[in-house]
Amino acid sequence: MRKDVRILLVGEPKVGKTSLIMSLVSEEFPDEVPLRAEEITIPADVTPERVPTHIVDYSEAEQSEEQLYQEISKANVICIVYSVNNKKSIEKVTSHWIPLINDRTDKDSRVPLILVGNKSDLVEHSSMETILPIMNQYQDIETCVECSAKNLKNISELFYYAQKAVLHPTGPLYCPEEKELKPSCIKALTRIFKISDLDNDGILNDNELNFFQRTCFNTPLAPQALEDVKNVVRRNMTDGVKNNGLSLKGFLFLHTLFIQRGRHETTWTVLRRFGYDDDLELTQEYLFPIIKVPPDCTTELNHNAYLFLQSVFDKHDKDRDCALSPEEVKDLFKVFPYMPWGPDVNNTVCTNDKGWITYQGYLSQWTLTTYLDVQRSLEYLGYLGYSIIYEQESQAAAITVTRNKRIDLQKKQTQRSVFRCNVLGARGSGKSGFLLAFLGKNLRRQRQIRDDHKSYYAISTTYVYGQEKYLLLHEVMPDFDFLSEADLACDVVCLVYDVNNPESFEYCAKVYKQCFIDSKTPCVVIAAKSDLHEARQHYSLSPHEFCRKHKLHPPQPFTCNTTEVPSKDVYTRLTTMAMYPHMAQADLKNSTFWLRASLGATVFAVLGFAMYRALLKQR
Repeated sequence: MRKDVRILLVGEPKVGKTSLIMSLVSEEFPDEVPLRAEEITIPADVTPERVPTHIVDYSEAEQSEEQLYQEISKANVICIVYSVNNKKSIEKVTSHWIPLINDRTDKDSRVPLILVGNKSDLVEHSSMETILPIMNQYQDIETCVECSAKNLKNISELFYYAQKAVLHPTGPLYCPEEKELKPSCIKALTRIFKISDLDNDGILNDNELNFFQRTCFNTPLAPQALEDVKNVVRRNMTDGVKNNGLSLKGFLFLHTLFIQRGRHETTWTVLRRFGYDDDLELTQEYLFPIIKVPPDCTTELNHNAYLFLQSVFDKHDKDRDCALSPEEVKDLFKVFPYMPWGPDVNNTVCTNDKGWITYQGYLSQWTLTTYLDVQRSLEYLGYLGYSIIYEQESQAAAITVTRNKRIDLQKKQTQRSVFRCNVLGARGSGKSGFLLAFLGKNLRRQRQIRDDHKSYYAISTTYVYGQEKYLLLHEVMPDFDFLSEADLACDVVCLVYDVNNPESFEYCAKVYKQCFIDSKTPCVVIAAKSDLHEARQHYSLSPHEFCRKHKLHPPQPFTCNTTEVPSKDVYTRLTTMAMYPHMAQADLKNSTFWLRASLGATVFAVLGFAMYRALLKQR
């Protein structure tokens, strides 16, 4: 909402502009009226909307046309004052003042106008019969008020309506000619309805209506008040109430009714609570709350964020198969202005046999977005209404900023849940296959993936000593000249070579010596395509000799050319090394490091499957 309101009063001489301002301030009609009142500011605490209000007078006798134009450009609302007993001043409203104001304001951002009929104490009749056709002709006119500066009639109401025209304008919400909500308003209210429909059954039941009421107005509705609201809708439309709940049509009808009855503030209160500005766009402050991420720190979702995302998943998993079909994904993202997930997501996270994103894959994608681009994650959570549903100041409350990685290394322990592994290797060495195998896709399934649907990332969960962690694999482009610090910054490095290609290992050796030989980041050499014949590498040292010389673990054989789901052992080892880089070095000569990691992975994969089945039964 605006931080202040600027009201300008214009009109013909002697219609009582200055008297209106002075009567408001002194609460009595002035004996002597100056040519022009000084600009006054009404403090926020004495205005109904709690917003400072500046009231500006115009005098043709004291001010030039240029000064008038400047005031018009600064005004948030303009009151055109006429005298109800002076026909000429009424005629000037349309012949002079409205054209002049329209010429000086941008067509797309017209200033709201209020027609003010002063001196009502001097006549017994109303000027409304003359004014109504003018109001119908010009959309910019918000309302008309008849008042009297002499007997203080409707003075405070006049300035309240002026303030209201700025803070709760009709223009963005409603089309008077069509007598219906504007498309942008329908779009915003539809998103609000979908967020408030917590069980996604297409109606707002009493609990959801009460939550909505409390969220927007800080007070629940009494049972009788709820029934009264639904009865109003029932009397006016057939499908506004279904199963004793409010449908989307009924919800939109109620807001149309509010506006038609002059209660714009009700709809605006709802819109602003859900993040909208005066143009019915979500504000930058709402979508992108400030969050500070120091260097060497990462961003993760916290427990409440995962609970929220789980509830969103449950809400849209209509068939309860623990996966989102393309239609269910589309329905989930209807509250977004665009589709945020492309076909590459299905090859970034785990999917079921149909290629649909599983519950685990869904959480993994959110984890990936938060880790790589926390601003985007905040934006997405904003569209879903996280801060509203969880009653937080902003969706920044969903994010945990981890401590500096150097402190983790010093203390030899970490609280982080997401670990990044950069995968490097020559072209054709098997990097993409290594990423997709982590998602449970063997070579046969990988060959069915279109090139334009592939991803340079893969993320899933592993278990390390009983703790569930996320491992994020990133395939790095092999061009030496383009390796940036971001490409090299990670928790563990995977150097992949093709055992069947004699030229393949040389790249791994070069990139290790150039980028990682002095690094504290653990490195693992992967002997990919180990189901094929092992060729002698055209490098001065064999892969085993190279690893021995540089105190690396021996090359780990790996293949995704399997009939079943590829083994996850190597990924658990990578996560373990990322979590405990000091142990990886200390246990280099001790094969039990790999044994412990593999055993832990097997035990907790079994436990994880059992828990998954239990969860499935509950759902």
